[in-house]
Amino acid sequence: MKQFNYPTTILYGEGSLKECANRMTASGCKRPLFVTDGTLVKLGLAGDVKKVFEAAGVKPVVFDEVHPNPIEEDVEKGAAVYKREKCDSVIALGGGSPMDAAKGIMLAATHSEPLAVYDDAIGGDRKIVNPLPPLYAIPTTAGTGSEVGRAGVIILRETNNKTILFHPTMLPRIAVLEPSLTAGLPPGVTAATGIDAFTHCLEAYFASGFHPMADGVALEGIRIILRQLPVAVKDGKNLDARAQMLLAASMGATAFQKGLGMIHSLAHPLSSECGLHHGLANAVMLPKSVEFLERSALNADQRERVARVQSLFQELGLAKGTLSGSCKAFIESV
Repeated sequence: MKQFNYPTTILYGEGSLKECANRMTASGCKRPLFVTDGTLVKLGLAGDVKKVFEAAGVKPVVFDEVHPNPIEEDVEKGAAVYKREKCDSVIALGGGSPMDAAKGIMLAATHSEPLAVYDDAIGGDRKIVNPLPPLYAIPTTAGTGSEVGRAGVIILRETNNKTILFHPTMLPRIAVLEPSLTAGLPPGVTAATGIDAFTHCLEAYFASGFHPMADGVALEGIRIILRQLPVAVKDGKNLDARAQMLLAASMGATAFQKGLGMIHSLAHPLSSECGLHHGLANAVMLPKSVEFLERSALNADQRERVARVQSLFQELGLAKGTLSGSCKAFIESV
């Protein structure tokens, strides 16, 4: 037997933020911890979003002490604020970092053990037994797809290793894909986060296992990214490209419930040890990883998958000989 899960409600397009605030009020959530980062506060974006929720009768408590790669101390501080302020829910605004931190905070606020105890690699998900508060996720980048994911990645204090927190109850109740929130993203960050989304789709499609729905979502995500990421990098105010990239990022994270692969396995320690942006770390590791995939694609299904992704590059005039060559050229172009 197989089980496929796509449970997160996604609000897509202009007006999504206001609708989320109204639904939050209707659900009885009145005092959320508003997890974001200092940059979004300084830019005024966090304040603008906060006002939308306040207009709907919600009173967010802002917590903006989140590192670019969230660390255990971020989670501990956020959980302390959550409990002190008697919050009843969590809003995460930002890229993958505030999203991951928010999930860690939800866990730490309701469970007493150190984060390392809940690491998915050692079966820590079985120790997540208490109810977690509802999470409302609002991405300001189009990359991680954490707004539809049930996992968070936190760097531990003692080992400097990344721990993966994973549990179905970490899934956001609502994901808000409002393109105007990404319009001010610089080209470099747009490119890096976009390559992260591309990597999610690519690795999900090549992951072993049976999940035809994930395969279809991943392929369409690749097609959208090949078309729209160059547009979004060149013209950040193009809201259609921004909207489609947000959708593709969520599609990538939806698809990778099937699995990821070598690229992420190599990128995570690189970003952990060097402080490198996760999307950029993926970009560094992707071409050679795909080259290895091509060399090892021995059965008919694997060869067909390589050819099918390469055909997407060919349709758009982006193909460069091999799939690894096409990927490398695409990364360099953005």
